[in-house]
Amino acid sequence: MSTLPSFVGMTARTSHFLLLPLLLTGHFVLGQTPEFPKPDPILIGNDPLPEVLLLGTFHFGYPDLDKHVTAEDDRVDVLSLQRQPELNELLDVVMRFKPNKLCVETQGGWLMHEYKEYCSGTRKLGRNEFYQIGFRLMDRAKLDTMYAVDAFPLMVDLYNSPDSLRYKPWLDSLYQGWNFGGEDVLSQRYAAWYAATDKAKKHHSLLEIFLAMNDDHALDRDYGAYLNGYFKLPGHRGADVHAIHWYSRNLRIFRNIQDITTSPEDRILVLFGAGHMGILKHLFNCSPEYKLVRLADLVR
Repeated sequence: MSTLPSFVGMTARTSHFLLLPLLLTGHFVLGQTPEFPKPDPILIGNDPLPEVLLLGTFHFGYPDLDKHVTAEDDRVDVLSLQRQPELNELLDVVMRFKPNKLCVETQGGWLMHEYKEYCSGTRKLGRNEFYQIGFRLMDRAKLDTMYAVDAFPLMVDLYNSPDSLRYKPWLDSLYQGWNFGGEDVLSQRYAAWYAATDKAKKHHSLLEIFLAMNDDHALDRDYGAYLNGYFKLPGHRGADVHAIHWYSRNLRIFRNIQDITTSPEDRILVLFGAGHMGILKHLFNCSPEYKLVRLADLVR
């Protein structure tokens, strides 16, 4: 009689016995469902990051170049005897950030030229936030450079390019009927919010004003103004204008700030009109290259 069946049976029983721990082990491993990896331990690890403080401001000189124009009676006089001590209080809080780089909303070297004149005593502090905040922070933080990181949007490049004759008809048709703001109900509500904010400034200190202007939710809602009104022109025209105009400008500002970032020890203060901060805040929050600091954190 052949012994093959017995051998086969023994082999099958032995294999089943040896396989059982593997099955149990496999069941144990399968029971430990791996968690999805969190991004920062991989993207950042323990690397130190340069820190950024976004200080959104209203324009102290009220140049009336923005869509919203503040009524004369609601304008804040930062040079008044009431506001100057408030300005020092604001600067005291900002200095807790210990900035070693200052970025401002302009282009070229003209502002540094004026700062040198101010240091030599041949120029007085003007009303603009460049002077009242920027120059004073330069003195307090002992900085030697003010970085002009503003930028023209892609639209300007297209208009001025060697192929401008090719682009101008398309750009003119794209921009036809477009403007910031709008006549729709939500744009009117934004106008009412801005007017109410202007009136409230008269009853609050500069620190309180800046805390309100730089509140995360307020900045997000402020950016929402660009997504209504003429943004809703027929088809994609409003979206395309936004892409090559306002969004492009702020992406380029962010790119300029990347260029002046040279060390994980950098503590970069970005002083820009508050309307820019909705996009800039989003960009810095998304980038694993920076740690974003909020004005409210410095107060706490």
